[in-house]
Formats: sequence, C-alpha cells, structure tokens
Amino acid sequence: MATLTLEKIAARGYGASGNLVGGETLKPIKFERDAPKDNEVLIEVLYCGVCHSDVHQVENDWKNTIYPCVPGHEVIGRITYAGSAVTKFAEGEIVGVGCMIDSCRSCSACRDGEEQFCEGPHGPTMTYNGYFKPDASEYNTYGGYSTNLVVPEDFLLKIPDALDIRKAAPILCAGITTYSPLKHWNVKPGDKVAIAGIGGLGHMAVMIAKAMGAEVTAITTHEDKRKLAGELGADKVIVSDNKAEMKRHEKYFNFILVTIPDAFDVNPYVCLLRRRGSLVTVGLLAPYKTPVNNMDVASQGRSIGGSLIGGIAETQEVLNFCAEHNILPHVEMIEMEDINDAFEKLKDDDVRFRYVIDMRAFTAKNV
Repeated sequence: MATLTLEKIAARGYGASGNLVGGETLKPIKFERDAPKDNEVLIEVLYCGVCHSDVHQVENDWKNTIYPCVPGHEVIGRITYAGSAVTKFAEGEIVGVGCMIDSCRSCSACRDGEEQFCEGPHGPTMTYNGYFKPDASEYNTYGGYSTNLVVPEDFLLKIPDALDIRKAAPILCAGITTYSPLKHWNVKPGDKVAIAGIGGLGHMAVMIAKAMGAEVTAITTHEDKRKLAGELGADKVIVSDNKAEMKRHEKYFNFILVTIPDAFDVNPYVCLLRRRGSLVTVGLLAPYKTPVNNMDVASQGRSIGGSLIGGIAETQEVLNFCAEHNILPHVEMIEMEDINDAFEKLKDDDVRFRYVIDMRAFTAKNV
C-alpha cells in the first residue's frame, strides 16, 4: 500500500478567477487539496466531462459562484492512495466521481440515500464550488478540470467493466440527471415519452427512456437533429418551431422530460401532455421564460415538476443500467488546453453531444 505523509496535496487545473466576461477565459491554476483522511482516497483524474452547468457556474449565472472556480463533476480516475479505513475500493482501481463528494449523512434525505436533497445546514458538498448552499466562509471545493481529487469512499462509484472509461464520464451527471426523473415518475414499457432538447442531457434521456421500453419522441429546435435523434433510438422527432407537428401531438404524451438548459416558454410543451400527464424540467435552475398558464395545467390534471441529480446509490444504478443496455454517451474528446474553445462551442450548441477532456497528458505534465 502506498504511504502518504503530506498534509497538503499539490494540484494543477484550469479555473476562472472571476466570471467569464470581457474576454476572460479559463486559465491554468495551482492550488492545494487537503491530504486524504482515513476514509478518503486520492484520485488521479483520467477523464472529465464538460457539462453545460460548468458554463453557468463559471459565469455566475446562478449568483452563487465562489472564485476561483475549477469546474468538473463528471470524473473518471484511478485511485493512487487509499486511507487506512477504506474497505470498498483499492489502490489502482478505476472509479467515478459525480456531482457530490459529501453530505451531512445524518438527515432523513441522506439516510434514505438521496444525498442530493441533504437537509444539513449547507446541503450536499458539491464536487466543485463548495456547498450547495454556500456559507459565509465561502468554503470552496475544486473539481475535475484538475490533476487529482480527494474523495470519501462513500461518494465513489464503481465503473462496470462493460463501460468504455473514455466515454463513461457524462453518465455521472447527464446520465443520472435524466435517469432519476424517468425512474421516479415511473416511466414504463409502452409509455409515450417526449424528450425536449437533444443535447448533452437529452441524448442520454432518449437512450435511457428507450431502454426502459417507452415510445420515445425527441423534440428539438434544430431540423438537422432529426437524423441524429433517430440514430439515438427516438421513434419520432418533432421540430418545436413546426406548429403543425406540435398541434398533432397535443394531449399525446404521458411524460415529458425537458432538458433545455436556458430559460424557455414551457407552455407549448404543457399542451402536449395527456390527461394526468407530467412534465419535468432538468438542467434549468432559473424561472421559465414566461409564467405557466395554470388553466392548461389544471384543466387536464397535469403536473409540472423539476429534478436535480440523484443520490449515490441511484448513480451507481444508472451506471449499471447503462452497462446492461450498452448505453454510452456520444462524446467528442478534447485536451485540457482546448476548454475555452469547447465552452464557446457548447454555448452555440456545437457539440455532438458531450465534450470529455482527456486529462492524461495534462496530468502527466503537471505531476
């Protein structure tokens, strides 16, 4: 077993010193992590997904960003050191780290395995940007756009052998963010399900809902995504600007999962729900662009909901589900130095469908 005598671990990464305005970019950054405690491991980062929320966070769109901000919460890495109390994982093992690295562990949500709803004073501890509810001391954490991570073993995920580790990282956010509501709202074989927004989240949702046995319709603003959605397994495709297509599908769907990351008008989608149908939005932590017309909601007993990510057990479940059903995110590999270009393309929806940073060269240069 490796030995570790340092109190601090040197790390290198890419981060933002302030919100990315006026031409500022993510830049190389040096920082330190606390050495692993007995129940923690040190991970060498191998791959890290690029999530649209990374853009929102570094640009302070949610007004809670703590700078410097080192993003990254879709991490595949190798354990290089395991504390003396670690029993579930071993040095040399390939593991995953998702959106959270800790929680209070004692509240009712944590006891129920839903750490994402932690009711402790700060909520869950996020993989980057500190607590879900930043406190006055601005406690910060730094994510996977870096050479290493320190994580308690209870917040590690096992990566099934059937998954290609070069492509699996987005399952740890995009995968669980879409799997959790599909499961919670009991999507089952034969249900008519629509996925609105066919990007990083939406493309995962199409594949997962299809594997659950649903009839899946992709809804997109881009005509050129018709073919792509079909390749993902969608049974139908609707271009939302086509009023005739939208009209034909009024009162059609049991469940609609909206993955659009920016403010939008939800009302046209509400009308697509059948009686007692449900619409759930993920990826948008802000108000809808226009108020919900509650007449359209109440007149058909429809439900409007929202969802975040999932707990650790459920994240392990979606990894296993994807391995069983041969589901892998569609990714474009980039180097760490390409991240600013990737951010710009992500904002322009110019990626199919998720960027993954190959961190190996960057880590090798900075160890």
